Amino acid sequence: MNQKKEKDERPPFMGLSQYDVRGLFENINTPAYVIDEAMLHKNGRILKGIQERTGCKILLAQKAFSNYDVYGMLGKYLAGTEASGLYEARLGAEEMPEGEVHVFCGAYREDEFVELLKYADHIVFNSPAQLKKFGQRAKEAGKSVGIRINPEHSTGGEHEIYDPCAKGSRLGTTKEQWEKYITPELIGLLDGIHFHTLCEQDSDALEETLTAVEEKFGTYLKQMKWVNFGGGHHITRPGYGIERLEQCISKIQKRYQVEVYLEPGEAVALNAGYLVTEILDVVENGETTNLIIDASAACHMPDVIEMPYLPPLYGTKEEGEGKEYRIGGPTCLAGDIVGDYCLGESLVPGDRLIFGDMAIYTMCKNNTFNGMPLPSICLLKENGDIEELVCFQYEEFKRRLGTKRKI
Repeated sequence: MNQKKEKDERPPFMGLSQYDVRGLFENINTPAYVIDEAMLHKNGRILKGIQERTGCKILLAQKAFSNYDVYGMLGKYLAGTEASGLYEARLGAEEMPEGEVHVFCGAYREDEFVELLKYADHIVFNSPAQLKKFGQRAKEAGKSVGIRINPEHSTGGEHEIYDPCAKGSRLGTTKEQWEKYITPELIGLLDGIHFHTLCEQDSDALEETLTAVEEKFGTYLKQMKWVNFGGGHHITRPGYGIERLEQCISKIQKRYQVEVYLEPGEAVALNAGYLVTEILDVVENGETTNLIIDASAACHMPDVIEMPYLPPLYGTKEEGEGKEYRIGGPTCLAGDIVGDYCLGESLVPGDRLIFGDMAIYTMCKNNTFNGMPLPSICLLKENGDIEELVCFQYEEFKRRLGTKRKI
C-alpha cells in the first residue's frame, strides 16, 4: 500500500489524491492503462442512487467501457448492459449474467440475428425497414422490441461528429419516416422507443430533447411500455444536474406510464482510469521541445485525434509557471500528437507521465498501427495494490492480421 498525501488533485485525478503518485506506478511496465476500482465504485453509487430514487434502470454502454474483469462489481450498481451488436451483446450476457442485455445497431446482419436472439433481452431497430425485416422474429423469440427515433433537435454538443440529429443523419427514425412507413402492424410489434441525442452533456440538454421528443412522438409514447433515453449523460461529472435528471425521468414515467432506461457509457467509468507512459526521448526543434513517449495518441487514445481534445495530464501547471512541452508518440504519423502542456520541471528520458480519464473510449478503440504494442491493462484496487489483468505481446499483433491457414 502506498503512502497517502495531503493535497487533492483536480477531478480527472481525484482517485489518486490519497497516494504518493510518483511511487504508485513506478513498478509497472509501460505503457499501461490503469483502471481505478475506487472511482468505479464512486460512480456506481451515484448511478445506483438515481435508480433507487426514481425507479429507472441504468445500463452500461459497453462501447465506451467494456473491461469485463470489473463487470461483477459494476453489476451491483447497474441494471445490465447495452450493446452495439452481437459481440457486445454476448459479452454482456456472459459477464454480467444477472443484468438485462439491450442492443441497438444501425443495421443487423441476417447471418448474425439468430445468434443475437440468444443473448439480447431488448432489441432496438434503427429504421422501419429493419423493424419490418426482423421485428416479428424478435417478438416470437420473446424479446422486447423497440425502435430508435430521431427527434431532429440538436442540443449544441461540442463535437458535430457525435451529433445523431445532424442534417441527413443515418441514425434514428424521423417523424416523417414514422408516419410514412410505420404501419399499425409494425406498431403492434413495438414495446418501446429509444433515442440517443447527447454527447458529454448535462441534464438541461436532456430536458430540451424531451420537449422535442414529446412534441413529435408523444402520441406514440402513450402506446409503449418503456422509453430509453440513450447515452451521452455526464451524470457522474462534478456539478452535473442530477435533480433535473430525476425530474425528467419522473415526468416521463408519470405522463406515459412507461419504464425509463438510460444507457450511459462515459458516466460509468468517468475519471476512473489512467494511461501511464514513459518518456523515450526529448527532441528540440526551434522553440518547441518534443517529448516522445512510449504511448501513441493515434493508437492508444484515438479520441484525442478524432474528437479532437486535450487529455488531462497529471502535474500540469498554469501557463508561465513551468516549461512548455509538446507530447507525441513514436509512430511515423506526423500528427501523432497528444498535445501541448506546461510542466513544472525539466523532464528527461525515463520519467513517467500519467494521463487522466483514460478508462473510456481507449481500451475498446485502440489499435496496433505501426506495430505499436497494445498497453497492458491493470487494476488499481481500493487498498492501493495494483494487479495486472492482461499483458499483450507480439502474438496479439500478429493474430489480428492473419493465420497462415487455408480458408
